[in-house]
Amino acid sequence: AEYMGLFLETLGSTMSTAEAPKKKYVHKKYTYRGITLEELLDKSGTELMEMFNARQRRRLSRGLNVKVRNFIQKLRKAKTNCAFGEKPAVVKTHLRNQIVMPEMVGSVAGVYNGKVFNAVEIKPDMIGHYLGEFSITYKPVRHGRPGVGASASSKFVPLK
Repeated sequence: AEYMGLFLETLGSTMSTAEAPKKKYVHKKYTYRGITLEELLDKSGTELMEMFNARQRRRLSRGLNVKVRNFIQKLRKAKTNCAFGEKPAVVKTHLRNQIVMPEMVGSVAGVYNGKVFNAVEIKPDMIGHYLGEFSITYKPVRHGRPGVGASASSKFVPLK
């Protein structure tokens, strides 16, 4: 009888947790080092620069050249010319070493990988990284697939 009482108590405690309403999913706001995207957009260049890592700080302290300024201008123009709720036009660039800034978020950049321009949609998580990190320059190795001439029997493998 004592065992049955313990069983009913544990059953009752599990029932009450099951009846409790489930919490609604709340979208987590993006923060860069504890600062929201809106606050990042309001910061000046020097304030923003102080938040980046040493390599990015050094690069920004040496100034932005004409190519970088033109690229950012084109991104702004593409973003203002698109309708609300649509993705802006792709802005092609060879600037793989361009640091992703907060004002670039929401834009689409075509980053050259040596062969083609890969469309990269710039998200808040990319702030402080380089554009080249999101456009791979090589084709990853696929192990375990024999090529022509790999062995005597490989000449019978159909080519695709």
